[in-house]
Amino acid sequence: MSVSGVFDYFSGRPRHPVGPDGRMALSDHARELRARLLRSAFALVLAFCLALFFYDDLLRLIEAPYKEALPRLQPGTKSEIVLNGVTAGLMLQLKLCGVAAIVVASPYWLYQIWAFIMPGLHPSEKKWTRTFVAIAGPLFLLGVATGYYVLPTGIAVLLQFAPDTATTLVEFTQYFSFITRMLLVFGIAFEIPLFVIMLNLAGVVSGRALGKYRPWIILGVFVFAAVATPSTDPFSMLMLGIPMLVLFLVAEVIARLVDRSRGRGRDSTAQWDDDEVSPL
Repeated sequence: MSVSGVFDYFSGRPRHPVGPDGRMALSDHARELRARLLRSAFALVLAFCLALFFYDDLLRLIEAPYKEALPRLQPGTKSEIVLNGVTAGLMLQLKLCGVAAIVVASPYWLYQIWAFIMPGLHPSEKKWTRTFVAIAGPLFLLGVATGYYVLPTGIAVLLQFAPDTATTLVEFTQYFSFITRMLLVFGIAFEIPLFVIMLNLAGVVSGRALGKYRPWIILGVFVFAAVATPSTDPFSMLMLGIPMLVLFLVAEVIARLVDRSRGRGRDSTAQWDDDEVSPL
């Protein structure tokens, strides 16, 4: 393939006239999607190569919660971290660098997804989605940081269940999967209140309804925190449940303000019973 052909694959430029409202031919949409997927894949490959260069630093970052948990164990509790199999070290390196590449390249490939969807949105939708994109990233990182902070305590509690006469052998690949799940749970959980606000802006959920079912929401938050955290200690549950609850309360306040600004407040709905059919 010539250089111009490779450039055409990555550029995704439309070959048909684009309408005034941004409408494109189906073949041009497919060409643009292919180009954005190739760009994202290329960015992931570059990030993977970069992660290979910093593999030792990434390994120390992953090992840190386990090493911090060991001094917290009761006297007599023994644990060692091991690798099973000849190819275990290679697979661990590939998985660790792969996850690091996805995280490092996430701003770029998320932008590619956003840029592909954005032409089909209305101006008001573009304004709100820009705001959500700006908030979603920091919230996810805050959740991941919180999960990383509670990991040593969760690991120490889980290791305490082993009898004193046994040595707990922690298989590194499973340990890495455990950490990945823990961090993803915390990161995604911190995004849930943001989706509640999005549903409110779409008119699906009102601030008044959130206040009415607040006790059940509080119960649901802590049940979710207890079930979602891979560790069984109450500290991890509280470290996930309390920030989620605070974010939900903030989401309720924002939802009420949005309802008031749009005339969807208490006065506009007080005349109708919950089981009564509206004229609409």
